[in-house]
Amino acid sequence: MSQSVEVKAKKLKDLRKVSDEDLKSYLKEIGEKPFRAKQIKEWIWKKSAQSIDEMTNLSKTTRERLQQDFVINAVKIDHSQKSTDGTIKSAIKLHDDHLVESVLIPTDSRTTACVSSQVGCSLSCKFCATGYMDRARNLDAGEIYDQVVAVHNQSMEHFDIPLSNIVYMGMGEPLLNYKNVLDSVERITSPDGLNMSPKRITISTAGIAKMIKKLGDDQVKFNLALSLHAANDQKRDKIMPINETNTLDALRDALNYFYKKTGNKITFEYILFYDFNDSIQDAKELYEFWKRVPARINIIEYNPISEANYQKADEHTLDKFSKYLTDRGVNVHVRKSRGKDIDAACGQLANKKS
Repeated sequence: MSQSVEVKAKKLKDLRKVSDEDLKSYLKEIGEKPFRAKQIKEWIWKKSAQSIDEMTNLSKTTRERLQQDFVINAVKIDHSQKSTDGTIKSAIKLHDDHLVESVLIPTDSRTTACVSSQVGCSLSCKFCATGYMDRARNLDAGEIYDQVVAVHNQSMEHFDIPLSNIVYMGMGEPLLNYKNVLDSVERITSPDGLNMSPKRITISTAGIAKMIKKLGDDQVKFNLALSLHAANDQKRDKIMPINETNTLDALRDALNYFYKKTGNKITFEYILFYDFNDSIQDAKELYEFWKRVPARINIIEYNPISEANYQKADEHTLDKFSKYLTDRGVNVHVRKSRGKDIDAACGQLANKKS
């Protein structure tokens, strides 16, 4: 019987979800030394083992016994596409055959992994392809971690440089999968894991005020990005239904609370839609909101999707909009989209094959 069939038949527990203490107790029960638990955890989180068979400093007998009770539900790359600009989008198959997407974004100086936190999304943002999908389930910490490892391996294979940054800006709303997202960050940043700096990690949210405050209470070390896209409630309600229960005033208070508690960087992400949120009046409203929250602003060009009728603002409008802000001392970065030709750009992730 294959391991996958065994998993379905016996519903073996994912070894990555077993606590250190429970693993030590299990090892004692099967006659193994408790220090083997540390070796197993090193294989899982430091060496990114995809199977129990890879744990070669364990005896064959121990590995076979572990396989009777546990499995590692590692993800696999189902297929990948490479953009003309070097961006690589991968469809990641989970153990239950669900698919999510991860993106490797290379520049001259670094590579960034854009990872997913949910299968689909429940927030229904009108401009985002993932928002038109149903949310099937949350990803667990190991599945998020695996995406980072997979993208790092692609970075080494294609560009010969290690992964330098991670953004939780793929499919799903990270703050609606709070525990698994924070657990994945812990594994990625821990010296016993991938040992990446939390300052190189950014988690993006559509704006859930109480969870932003919880991030502050939990004293997280990573950076936070808010998908803002409009600085008045009427417009934001139209494109982001979450705003109806998480108004701009509530978000402002939550962001200031987060900053006071952590001192971490905050970024406003602002997609410029033609004839919707691209006027000087819109820029003024964004400036007034920015004055009350310590943040920088990323202006993003819109990437059209078949499900929505929005169009991107023209270059002249974009220049005027950003100039209004920079003239007033705002730290503005105009972010050009990457991977548009393979539907890998911001807002386009929806498990579409070429």
